Formats: sequence, structure tokens, C-alpha cells
Amino acid sequence: MTLTVTDLRAAIDRLVVAMERDFDALNTADGALGDGDLGVTMSRGSKAMQEAGPNLPEDLGQALLACAQAFTRTSGSSYGTLMATGLMTMAKALKGRTGVEPDEVAGLIAAARDAMQARGKADLGGKTVLDSLDAMAKAAAGLSDPAAVADAVARAASEAQIALRDKPATVGRARIFGEKTVGMDDPGMLAMTAIAAAITGRG
Repeated sequence: MTLTVTDLRAAIDRLVVAMERDFDALNTADGALGDGDLGVTMSRGSKAMQEAGPNLPEDLGQALLACAQAFTRTSGSSYGTLMATGLMTMAKALKGRTGVEPDEVAGLIAAARDAMQARGKADLGGKTVLDSLDAMAKAAAGLSDPAAVADAVARAASEAQIALRDKPATVGRARIFGEKTVGMDDPGMLAMTAIAAAITGRG
């Protein structure tokens, strides 16, 4: 099953619903370790992409670039910047194409992870969204059935969030809180769990 711009629009619609649902939870989690506006960032960004949806071109690269630009216009937050960076990286890889195969998803996620890591200057294992993406890329690697890819991506994001919950944050603003972050979910990982579930239709 080839994924097209039609699938992208549907995924964005699901994302908008999920971000509205988790608006308060994301703000609360972010408020414990950061600015408390992650729910705002994700809700505004997803809605901006949805508004751009009807005019997205069939070229997946150009469509994802338009999504990144729409997201960026709504938020100057660090998480928003990282999200846009990931989208632009995938956009570059898919420029000129109207479809993507399920077995390419792992590589696209990995490319986004690497670009976001370079932009944020963070290491894996620091209890950030990078760890979510790393788990998602590894879980989807070698899979070609669309349902299996979707299941693996959604499950990996959730499992990574849970696995690092009892670790201290060592990256970003959260590192200031040190051991106090043990037992707390990283806001970015919490958001990525919801994002992965929404875009795969698993949540």
C-alpha cells in the first residue's frame, strides 16, 4: 500500500483531534519541566497544517515542506522548531515523489531523528523526543506490511516513553531539575507517543 498526500491529510486530521484531546496534559507535563506551552504548540501547529491541507500538492516532498512551513508560522518554541526540522528532512527525501512505501518509513524517521539531533545538539539516551524517534525507526526497520509498520511505530513510541520515565533527564531545560525528573515523563516524548498513535491511526 503506497502512502500518498491523501493519507497525509487524513493523518493530520487525526493529529488535530489528538492534540486537542491532550492539550491540557501536554501543557501540564511541560509546565513541570519547561514553559508549559507544549499543548499550545502542538495544537496550533497541527491546526495550521490542517488548514494547509486542501492546498497541499500531490508531490509529497512539497506537501511536507508546506506542512513544516505552516507549523513554523505558529510557533517559535524549541519543540516546534525540531518538528519542522524533521518534516523538512523528510520533505527533502521525498521531493518529486507522489508516494512512499511502508518499508521506507523507518529510514524517513531515522533521517528526521538525525537532523533533529544535529539541530538540537543532543545525544540519544538523554530522555528526549530523539529517543522516541530512535525507537520508532528501529521498530519499523525491515517491515513492509503497512499495518505492521503502523503498529510498530506507535508501540515503540509508547514503550520508549515508559522505559525512560525512571531515568533522569540530561538534555535541555529539563536537565536543570536533575534527579527530580526521575519518575516523570519527558514532555516531548509524551507528545511523540500521542503523535505516533494519531498519525498511524492507533490512538
